[in-house]
Amino acid sequence: MKPILFVFSGLPGTGKTTISKEISKHYKATYIRIDTVEQGLRDLCNYNVQGEGYRLSYRLVLGNLLIGNSVVVDCCNPIEMTRQEWNDIGIKGQAKYINIEIVCTDKIEHKKRIEERINDIEGLKLPLWKEIENRYYEEWKDSVIRIDTTMKSKKESVNELIKEIGKSIKNFA
Repeated sequence: MKPILFVFSGLPGTGKTTISKEISKHYKATYIRIDTVEQGLRDLCNYNVQGEGYRLSYRLVLGNLLIGNSVVVDCCNPIEMTRQEWNDIGIKGQAKYINIEIVCTDKIEHKKRIEERINDIEGLKLPLWKEIENRYYEEWKDSVIRIDTTMKSKKESVNELIKEIGKSIKNFA
């Protein structure tokens, strides 16, 4: 069976990390979080990270796909260019490719999540609500599984996504 590349996208605070970790467990997939890679580059190399976290992650992901491991990528993935690059990695890695966008359409709930969340990456400066509101994020042009986490539990969101992934996997056959 071909490996699957699950690429998560969405603004900070929507539930991407929570859900992507559960999907990684469910599918027994390697988990790569761009925030962790980028903070590692900052800490270890004293480097002002721009796109290098994505570039390094592309290599890690491709290596895993080529040995048959499915991979979950947890990232904002806000622009068409990075979305296309992930697609290219999926093709090079001979993997099935699933785009997943996590959204929280209720601004009040989203803001509350941002203000109450706990940072689980040492040294990472989490963005403030104002920064997230002003962040550049392109609308999707390609097909994407979109999960709205507004007023849903983690379990409800994960179960909904697993159901949608199942439909996508059937379409690959």
